[in-house]
Amino acid sequence: MPLRGEPISSRAQLTIPSVLPASRLKIAFIGSHGVGKTTLCYGLAARLKRRDVGVEVVHEVARRCPLPINEETSVAAQSWILHTQIAEELVAQARYPVVVCDRSVLDNYVYLLLAAGRQEGPEGLVEYWLRGYDLLVHVPIVEQLSPDGVRSADPGFQYAVEEKLCHELVERGLVALHLDPGARPEWLETVERAVWEHLRPAQLNLPSL
Repeated sequence: MPLRGEPISSRAQLTIPSVLPASRLKIAFIGSHGVGKTTLCYGLAARLKRRDVGVEVVHEVARRCPLPINEETSVAAQSWILHTQIAEELVAQARYPVVVCDRSVLDNYVYLLLAAGRQEGPEGLVEYWLRGYDLLVHVPIVEQLSPDGVRSADPGFQYAVEEKLCHELVERGLVALHLDPGARPEWLETVERAVWEHLRPAQLNLPSL
């Protein structure tokens, strides 16, 4: 279902069952590069697996793009990234009840928006595919960017991506769980609680983890 409506609360208290119900869920961590999305993806997947949940991580595909990315990206490069992301999400969803994505199609598309503006074909695809995410988790910039040899090391570009992404969320009326920049140690627990809130919404105000 589209992620539209009231903001998601990150403070709900709920019981975490040991086994996932039959529901299916697709989560995407979104944000600029170098903010810790990948770490959160692996952390969340590990917690769910410890509770016998079938979960798959869709890794960031931009790192495998054979074309220039970052400030030098192009319509061709971002089209490759967009279609590869969708293909890998499709495979993961066919195999596992819970899918955790390191990026969504939206924050990948933001790099294209910065490089070349809106493109009619990708725009329609992104708008359609966004309806399939059950939970978007926005990871903010909280520390100095560390070069990794793949993504741009320019802090100005990192913040430009962040600003454009936040603008797109508002412009498209999308709801996201915005992680608190001042509570980084609690991020993983906050996300795990939001996941179970989606799967078991009736179990509220019960003992915490």
